[in-house]
Amino acid sequence: MNKASKANKANKAANKAKTDIILQTRGLKETYMQGKVPIHALQGVDLQVKRGELISIVGPSGSGKSTLLSIIGMLETPTEGEVFIDGIEVTGVKMKEIPRLRREKIGFVFQHFNLLPALTALGNVEIAMRFARVHKKERIRRATEVLTEMGLGDRLNHKPSELSGGEQQRVSIARALANKPSIILADEPTGEVDTKTRDLIIGILRRLSDGGQTVIVVTHDTWVAERTDRVIRLVDGMVEGA
Repeated sequence: MNKASKANKANKAANKAKTDIILQTRGLKETYMQGKVPIHALQGVDLQVKRGELISIVGPSGSGKSTLLSIIGMLETPTEGEVFIDGIEVTGVKMKEIPRLRREKIGFVFQHFNLLPALTALGNVEIAMRFARVHKKERIRRATEVLTEMGLGDRLNHKPSELSGGEQQRVSIARALANKPSIILADEPTGEVDTKTRDLIIGILRRLSDGGQTVIVVTHDTWVAERTDRVIRLVDGMVEGA
C-alpha cells in the first residue's frame, strides 16, 4: 500500500471514530452558592461516550452524578464547559432552541417513574410525542409499538395505579424511546423495584444498547454497574482516574 492510500485509510478511520462519539463534555464545571459558601458540584468533567454504549455513572452521594446528568439532558446550564451531542454544541445554542433539542436528542427514565396518573400507559407514552407535533395516528401506532416491545401489549389501557412498579418503569422506558432520541438518560432506574424486576429492566437497557441505542445510567447499585460496558466514577465532582 502506497503512502497516499495509507493516509486515506487513516483519514477514513479518524472520521469514523469522530462519528462514533455521540456525546462529549469538555471542562464541565458547575458551581452554586449555599448561603455564602460556593459549592463546586462539578470540577472540570471531560467525558466521551460512543454511539450504542451502555455506561454507568457511579459515586457517593454529592459527587455530582445527578448534576452531570441534568447538564447532559439540557435541564441545567453549566457554569463553564461545553456539551456536544451528535456533533451539536448544545451548551452554545439559544435558549429557545433547547426544548426542541431536548425532545429530539434525549429520553429520560426516572427513579420515581413520573407518569401522569390520569393517563393510561398508552396515553403516557403518546403524550411525549404531542410536543414534537407527531400526528395522532402515528403517535398511537408508535406508542403501541414501543409498549409492546416492553412486554406491555396487554396493559395499554391500564393507568399507573393499576400497574406494578416494574410495569410503570417499563412504561417510563417506552416513553423515553417514543421520540427516538439519540441518548437515553436513566437516573436510578432500578431504585424502586425488586431484584427480579431490576434484572428485567437492565436486560431491556442492554437490548437497547445492543441495537445501537446509547444509554447512560446513574446508579448506586454495584450489580447494575457491573453489567454496563463502562463505569464512570465521580468523586467530588471529578472523574476518578481522569
